[in-house]
Amino acid sequence: MIVVYRMVDPMKLDDANVCRLERQVLPPGETLPADAVWIDLVAPTREEDRLVEQHLGIEIPTREDMEDIEPSELLYSENGARYMTVRLLFAADSDEPDITAVTFILKGSALVTVRYDEPRAFAMFANRAGKQGGCGASAEEVFAGLIETIIDRLAEVLQAAGSSIDRISHAVFDVADKMTGRHGEYQKTLRDLGRYGTLISMSRESLVSIERLLLFLSVVYRATRVPVELREQVRTTLRDLQSLEEHATFQSGKIQFLLDATLGLVNLEQNNIIKLFSVMAVVFMPPTLIASIYGMNFKDMPELELWFGYPVALVAMVVAAIAPYLFFRWKRWL
Repeated sequence: MIVVYRMVDPMKLDDANVCRLERQVLPPGETLPADAVWIDLVAPTREEDRLVEQHLGIEIPTREDMEDIEPSELLYSENGARYMTVRLLFAADSDEPDITAVTFILKGSALVTVRYDEPRAFAMFANRAGKQGGCGASAEEVFAGLIETIIDRLAEVLQAAGSSIDRISHAVFDVADKMTGRHGEYQKTLRDLGRYGTLISMSRESLVSIERLLLFLSVVYRATRVPVELREQVRTTLRDLQSLEEHATFQSGKIQFLLDATLGLVNLEQNNIIKLFSVMAVVFMPPTLIASIYGMNFKDMPELELWFGYPVALVAMVVAAIAPYLFFRWKRWL
């Protein structure tokens, strides 16, 4: 599918100094408009790729090319066009986070994006750009606004994940009298920490990928004549992104700490259970010894002739069981 965004005629706007994009899904067989500022290729077919290639004189990378990991294959200039491929976070059909590759191509007055998934940032920016003053007038400004929206979306994801991690932290370090009998809670906590750990890891991967793009772009901007405001915007965006990377690193460390703490509490509870069984074995060992002695079938056992031998044996077994228990309580081992 090809989605084309064109600038609305300023004469049709309330304020001629602001810009607004008009969205149009290109019907099959129709040619691309010459004034298209943003061409969004969503899971394009080979015919749609050829249509854009002929229109702009560029080469659209295939999905396999976009999955490459070498920086030289992801960020480069060719035939007057700048190719920039990043890995973005998005929610799959199962609402589980995943990573998808997106390619940005800047050629002349047009921006081309190639993607095979639906990162939410694209819909957010398209909705904002459809309003007056929601974007700039050039392809460079549209691209900068799209990158800012992507970073804002990542910031929202990190903020929501941080709030959830804080709730998990409070649950892990709950009051001591609630520590026992929490096997199900510990299992849920471990699953949640694993899920958020994956989310933070994917977010960091996406942030690093965008940082490489911005560094590449800043080098290109220094060698070309672009407005000072646009170069300053790239530097500001880069600083914001680096602060998000530091926050993601902090969140990742916090998840690792909570994971270690949860496993430590699980081991502590298991040790308490084993200690309880050990104490019970010690408590019942002396009564078992007494019962074993008087359960022997030797002929000469003087105690067997005593009429009070049975109640004395019972009392001895009770005393032998209570005495170790009281001793453990006195030592505060229980």
